[in-house]
Amino acid sequence: MQADGILGNLTLAELFPDTKLPRKLDDPSLVWFKEAQRLLGTREHPGVGSNPEIIEWVKDMKTLDYKSDDIPWCGLFVGHCISSTLDREPLPTRVLSARAWGAFGIATKPTPGAVMVFWRKTRDSGLGHVGFYAGEDADAYRILGGNQSDSVSLAWVAKSRFIAARWPATVSPPVPVEVTVARREPLSWKEA
Repeated sequence: MQADGILGNLTLAELFPDTKLPRKLDDPSLVWFKEAQRLLGTREHPGVGSNPEIIEWVKDMKTLDYKSDDIPWCGLFVGHCISSTLDREPLPTRVLSARAWGAFGIATKPTPGAVMVFWRKTRDSGLGHVGFYAGEDADAYRILGGNQSDSVSLAWVAKSRFIAARWPATVSPPVPVEVTVARREPLSWKEA
């Protein structure tokens, strides 16, 4: 194991080998996912002006030029959650591009806290959406993401739109676990 400063499942398994430690949505070692949960309800400002909190996220990514929440910000949200909690984690060079997150970290299967990348409009459009895995049902993933109906919220994204699941490279690899959630809302098609 490599030291990462996070008391994760691998460390706990070494300390307590007889204890089963499935990764769940409330796992305290998912610090980036905890930050995402903390931001639930954050909304962009409609019309003129931007939500200063969303603009403030740019400070975590010093080289990023972002001045208006009218610009799609799902990648900015994911970048903020990761860079503000995992200071050694390299981010994609194009943080704002949802599809760029498909090369982030290491590949994994969908599991709590995983970065989930989807296509938007059409598979070949180059447009996408990115957020965090927060459950699934037979046909869709529940995604905790930014710029979902202009807010940080939970939305259902069709599994047919799925491109990749990624995991921070500086954190111990996950033991993927499926979290089944009952869906009561329609599928999302409005992520930007």
